[in-house]
Amino acid sequence: MRNQRVWYHYLEDPYLHDSTDLVQLALCALPLFLILLGIGSAAIQSACSRAVAGEAPREGSPARLRPVLAVYVLRALVVWPLPVIVAVVADRFTGYHLDTPLPLERGTWPYILVKYSPLAALFVAVLLRLALTLAPAAAADGLGARAALRRSWSLTWTRVGAARVVALAVPLVALTAGLLRLVTQVALPLRPLVRGLLEDATGNFFAAYYAGILAPVVVGILVTAAVTVPLTCTAFAALYDRLSPPRRSAAIG
Repeated sequence: MRNQRVWYHYLEDPYLHDSTDLVQLALCALPLFLILLGIGSAAIQSACSRAVAGEAPREGSPARLRPVLAVYVLRALVVWPLPVIVAVVADRFTGYHLDTPLPLERGTWPYILVKYSPLAALFVAVLLRLALTLAPAAAADGLGARAALRRSWSLTWTRVGAARVVALAVPLVALTAGLLRLVTQVALPLRPLVRGLLEDATGNFFAAYYAGILAPVVVGILVTAAVTVPLTCTAFAALYDRLSPPRRSAAIG
């Protein structure tokens, strides 16, 4: 961005603040972000599960994290494709960017059903996510990825399991949302600071403006994750340990 600004200044042309570079940077950084997020979450889940089980800390090994990482990948593939696909299809048929005549006439029942179908798909995704909530704890307990998903499904889809998962998930969601809102509001003074520093460094007002907007959100997400992720992993590991049938000893076997 800085080089582009200097070049346009040399040509005595106005520098257009294009967001293409920011989008490309975000897309290139997304895989690295997902990898770091998965590794960190898997490590925290493994440590919390060992603490719940009363096991002594062991030396870290990537092999111990692979089942938990695989659970995150498989769970994401099960939960999120449906709402994403439905949202894309609904936007193609009901989006305001479409030229007239629309594929579906506004105000008709087919238009209303297609327009609000993403909400129904999101509701299904939330149910699936709740049903597979205990899968990382099961993987950290030694099960394979698919076995962990099946164990979570079987433990959750019972009267006791479903009630306890929902009773535990709702307060954790409320805590996460409230803490994120609080920390983001406290970090709002970072907006003008980040905007001013980045604009002076790059000369790109567009990048500086949106970086200033995102700075408090980033701080809020990091602080909230540092507080709630270990708590959430420990809580669901304890719930998994409580819902799981007691293990038979080796002697009895």
